Amino acid sequence: MRHVDFSPLYRSTVGFDRLFTILDSLAQPDGAQSYPPYNIERTGENTYRITMAVAGFSEDEIQIEAHRNQLKVTGEKAAETSDDNAETLYRGIASRAFERRFHLADFVEVSGASLKNGLLHIDLKREIPEEMKPRKIAVTALSEKTAKQIEAKTAH
Repeated sequence: MRHVDFSPLYRSTVGFDRLFTILDSLAQPDGAQSYPPYNIERTGENTYRITMAVAGFSEDEIQIEAHRNQLKVTGEKAAETSDDNAETLYRGIASRAFERRFHLADFVEVSGASLKNGLLHIDLKREIPEEMKPRKIAVTALSEKTAKQIEAKTAH
């Protein structure tokens, strides 16, 4: 994929810096980051859920941080106390540290998180403020008396 240079647009736009940063980051691969795997679901008209497979991690080893329009999920395994009698012959369950970042749309907030059966569920909700929602404006008809008064005032 070719890299697009947005620098000429910076000269003629105001307030779109974040948009160009997001577009730039989408064009660059995440270094083939594939761990941990995740799903993004739409669970309602304004609700979403991110589900991450974090087998082997406990609640204490996972941190979720939401700041502005970015959600960061990090996991780091605590130091294992090994049993002197046990020797690991094959390690197929990944226990490496991870960091995943998600860009959230405007007005999307984290409403909760839970860990069950090795799956981390992060619930999101979009709450648009009342002043940003579309509102209906009532249309009223002018009576003939009001229309004549307006014409009389403009005739002078």
